[in-house]
Amino acid sequence: MQKKNVLLYGANGYTGELIARYASEYNVQPILAGRNEAAIRSLAERLQLSYRIFSLDDAAVLQQHLQDVQLVIHAAGPFSHTAKQMVEACIATHTHYIDINGDISVFELIKTYDAAAKQANIMLLPGAGFDVIPTDCTALELKQQLPDATHLQLAFISNGGGLSHGTATTMAQRIGEKAVIRENGTFVRKPLGFKGMWLTVANKQRFVMSLQWGDISTAHHTTGIPNIEVFTGMQPKTYRLLKFQFLFNWLLRTKFIRNIIQQKINERPAGPTDEQRANGSTLVWGKVWNAKGEEKTSVLQCADGYSVTAWGNLLITQKILQGNWKAGYQTPASVYGKELVFEIPGSKAINPAL
Repeated sequence: MQKKNVLLYGANGYTGELIARYASEYNVQPILAGRNEAAIRSLAERLQLSYRIFSLDDAAVLQQHLQDVQLVIHAAGPFSHTAKQMVEACIATHTHYIDINGDISVFELIKTYDAAAKQANIMLLPGAGFDVIPTDCTALELKQQLPDATHLQLAFISNGGGLSHGTATTMAQRIGEKAVIRENGTFVRKPLGFKGMWLTVANKQRFVMSLQWGDISTAHHTTGIPNIEVFTGMQPKTYRLLKFQFLFNWLLRTKFIRNIIQQKINERPAGPTDEQRANGSTLVWGKVWNAKGEEKTSVLQCADGYSVTAWGNLLITQKILQGNWKAGYQTPASVYGKELVFEIPGSKAINPAL
């Protein structure tokens, strides 16, 4: 049986629904799937798409639903709880896998299935959205400019937009934990926001602080650069407060505090409105240097993170359906090159000297 279907699991989540809404623009008709029958059915009827209802708990049932599926777009987080089941089912049924994950530990987990994916002749490509297409493409461009680079710094600065429930929930589960950098090829834990610095990006001074981001894993896979740090835009006063977070990490990690934070998340809107996303944008900055002190810098602008994630997943889906994929564990730039980000609407290069 020739498999042709695309299955979008977690279609009723904020980002999953965006992917479903924009799918027709990429000539993709996904089967919508998830556990919430009422929400999935309502969305499927509104978009005139087929749907399936199942959980990830039963491996046999999961594999049965993937028998006629060529590609899964996995959009049901937190991925630390859902990725393993879906990846293993995809390998068992020879089904390609992409997702919207941004968790370092999940990238590292999926990487361990590289050999199995190659044997099954499928591609596993987590981070097929804002995590991590723009930063991954920037990392590869800089690596090509300075092949003997030993250090990589990446930063993203968001303008407008907001957080979805899923993203906020993932962040809440990590609150009180340390950040991670890559140092001499290995992971090293550091206090959250252990480093802050000013950058001149797009002719404006901007403050950024270090954080835990997927590129600590993926950019190393893409470039082989052994020392990697990632930063995000932050108000200096907020950064100064975070410097004292280590005093309260024990409390922030408690179930009581995390439940309070989750309750606050659930009370908020599901995610940014279409208008907020349309008015949002993101600057991505990167710098590499080598042992001789030579440096290269790159800057690009892209749409807000959620739009990039929806369009990025659909763009890669389109490529896979056209036969453009590579077996095994991949990152966006490792298989599609540094120009991939510029195939996403709203992306453009910026002169880093400005």
